[in-house]
Amino acid sequence: MTRTSVGHFTSEAARTKFLDAYDRAMELWPSPRRELDVETGYGTVHVHRYGATTGEPIVLLHGHAGHPSNWYPQIAALGEHHPVYAIDTLDDPGRSVQRTVAAGSAENAAWLGEVLVGLGLDRVHLVGVSYGGWLALNQAVHGPERLASVTSLDPGGIEKVPMRFYVHMVAGLFGMLAPPPLRPAVGRLLANPALSAPRAMIAPMMLAMRGYKPSSRPPARPFTDEELASVRLPALVLVGRRSALLRPRRVVERVRALIPDVRAEIVDRAGHGLNLERPELVNERLLGFIDAVGREPRAARAGGR
Repeated sequence: MTRTSVGHFTSEAARTKFLDAYDRAMELWPSPRRELDVETGYGTVHVHRYGATTGEPIVLLHGHAGHPSNWYPQIAALGEHHPVYAIDTLDDPGRSVQRTVAAGSAENAAWLGEVLVGLGLDRVHLVGVSYGGWLALNQAVHGPERLASVTSLDPGGIEKVPMRFYVHMVAGLFGMLAPPPLRPAVGRLLANPALSAPRAMIAPMMLAMRGYKPSSRPPARPFTDEELASVRLPALVLVGRRSALLRPRRVVERVRALIPDVRAEIVDRAGHGLNLERPELVNERLLGFIDAVGREPRAARAGGR
């Protein structure tokens, strides 16, 4: 399926209600936080910034139907020594406003590249989860010029989306109907961290289900062997052992076989939302990886590309 339209709110009232909840969810981030808008050929992209004024920047990409508050367990740790930017991805409900369809891999790399240019960022450590993980790897394939490294957390695009993933999503929606005291237990059973996440984070996602009409965006297209082999950046891939999206062992074997400079790990006691389920481990692995990339001689990094 090819995208032919952009997502939009069903009414101005739905948009206002969503954005009120979105702003409350962003209060989960530490302060102070800045908000920026970057104009691209595909629309206005909204960005949140937190953290240090020095150090190589970290740019975060949330998953499908998510929003930047989903990164709240990472922000303080990442921002201690790095500027942190979290992007409202186009084609998802949020404060970004898409005006032109980004139909394929090249177009998605184009709008994200324009955001990095507009923010004046270079040598970026790009991090994404789920569909954001696909966007991050896609950037490493089609627009790596401003990247220092790429990290994908339980990413789309390594293998075809299985039917069990859609079943898992439906089960999660039914889990939301359980009495609040029972939701954490249901969440552990389903490996679905949303069921025990702060209500402020979940509220805009629930409102978007009722008041936002998404585009006909297809599932993340699986990368070819040639595309993954073309990644010449240091890469980190973390996969939840209980992932509903991926077969962890096969995914780790594939990326290790194809991406020249990759660290890949299966994370125990985690499913698809491992940044919410195992935040301390994810923060430790991510900062350790970024620190190691920063210690590599610049000439060696350039030679690896």
